[in-house]
Amino acid sequence: MRATDGYFASNINATPAPFILTGGEYGIDLHATWNAGSVTLEKLAGDGSTYLAVLPAFTADSYATVYLPHGQYKLVIATATGVYVQIKRIPGE
Repeated sequence: MRATDGYFASNINATPAPFILTGGEYGIDLHATWNAGSVTLEKLAGDGSTYLAVLPAFTADSYATVYLPHGQYKLVIATATGVYVQIKRIPGE
């Protein structure tokens, strides 16, 4: 079994720096003050400069699971404030 990996941010209000995920199935939970805003998880595309959304934008407190390949990711915050997010790899058997 691989070591777990993920990303955590607490009380952020602007788009943070990109981060690396090693790949696999992940659980994502997100809480924020929405102010009619959104938070989007994006992956760096093969051209090395374009980011692509990997899930529909979060617009309310939510939990989702998603399979992600190894790569560089970032959260894009639009208007939302006080964003708390946990992205944790779900260990396989």
